[in-house]
Amino acid sequence: MTSTSALKAHDSTLPEFIWDDALIRRYDLSGPRYTSYPTAVEFNQNYPVEEMVKAAARSKASNRPLSLYTHLPFCAHLCYYCACNKVITKKRDKAMPYVERVLKEAAIQSKLFGADRPVTQLHWGGGTPTFLPKDVMEHLMAGYGELFNLQTGDERDYSVEIDPREVDQDTLPTLWNLGFNRISLGVQDVNAEVQKAVNRIQPREMTEAVLNEARRIGFRSINLDLIYGLPYQTPESFAETLEAVIEMSPDRLSVFSYAHLPDRFYPQTRIQGDTLPNPQQKLTILHNTINRLLDAGYEYIGMDHFAKPDDSLSVAQREGRLHRNFQGYTTHSECDLLSLGVSAIGQTDDAYFQNNHDLPSWEAAIDAGQLAITKGVNLTRDDRIRRWVIGQLICQFRLDRHQFAEAWSEDLDRYFADELRRLKPMIQDELIADDGNTLQVQPAGRLLIRAICQIFDLYRKEGASQRFSRII
Repeated sequence: MTSTSALKAHDSTLPEFIWDDALIRRYDLSGPRYTSYPTAVEFNQNYPVEEMVKAAARSKASNRPLSLYTHLPFCAHLCYYCACNKVITKKRDKAMPYVERVLKEAAIQSKLFGADRPVTQLHWGGGTPTFLPKDVMEHLMAGYGELFNLQTGDERDYSVEIDPREVDQDTLPTLWNLGFNRISLGVQDVNAEVQKAVNRIQPREMTEAVLNEARRIGFRSINLDLIYGLPYQTPESFAETLEAVIEMSPDRLSVFSYAHLPDRFYPQTRIQGDTLPNPQQKLTILHNTINRLLDAGYEYIGMDHFAKPDDSLSVAQREGRLHRNFQGYTTHSECDLLSLGVSAIGQTDDAYFQNNHDLPSWEAAIDAGQLAITKGVNLTRDDRIRRWVIGQLICQFRLDRHQFAEAWSEDLDRYFADELRRLKPMIQDELIADDGNTLQVQPAGRLLIRAICQIFDLYRKEGASQRFSRII
């Protein structure tokens, strides 16, 4: 692998991305993914439910649109790499009692947040949402239709995570009829040896059949998830997976790094450490992947995400209105996030709050007619300012002084004098440039954006924390 390589963006003479081994070694420490700021490790472990109720009232008064997230934890099969909050079971009859409780929780939150606010974004995550039988999916969405102002226009963003192994002939038509218009397919790798090692047997033809059917029905912005760093992966084998995926031509791709933490996630104890690619092989896989996807016409949105130039994520980034939340990158920056189900995290302009991780405890709270909030944080003005700055950098790859002054009535150089001083080595290393008006992330800095954002993270001021995954 060469020490430095660059690929040109599609519509610019500047390279979109530069890989520099020396810079990666210097800055590839641990750091947050910034799906929230403050990050989840700063949440108060005994957040009072009353605080969430007050935050919901402030949100209701703002009359902002809503994003509605539902965590559906059931999976029929255990994937050994998984670190999600899940329940492994073959018993489909568990789905309806869970959904009934979600609707009870939804009824409480609908009153708190306001039933008439337009739900412009909706997402089912998991677990495996397609674990739910057809009648249970219909029951859940019908309940939401009574409790919330669901939208039917083209501008809505209603997405669902799909395991192609849990799809029958009714699944996609049912989801389409329920109002979903985007899907994300879990793939991880098409290599048979890798699939066997992680207990996820999913032939390429199965994934392709679901993708083609989804396109035929009318789903847009179809995403595929891949994971690199899994057992038996090599740069050569992952390159073959990538070619197969490029042939399928998804609108978006998420390429996640596998973090092997068997002490924290019991299923990972089934994966033998000596079968994993070594750190250098992992870097080579990532380097090759980014180069190949850019070469194939995808744009590097940031972090782990790629999209075709005409996809709404790419368009939003070019227009400076991309946003990031617990579901990753999104075009709906104006939404407050109302979240339902075990471990789900909600968000308003000035607070985050999370449901109990433990399913029986969550069930007991809902059965008692109470909210199941256990963690959360109220944001100070400084938190909100820093969240805005980190959001600009991680989504738009730029930070405009005039825009900052307009948004916060503050002078960037005065407010962040210490941070700008600590940013100087990164400017010297050409990760970021400062022309006096704008801080602009450079091609070599895009890969290390988490390190740049960390400069503005007050809670990480003492340096990188090992409580987070490595940046690359």
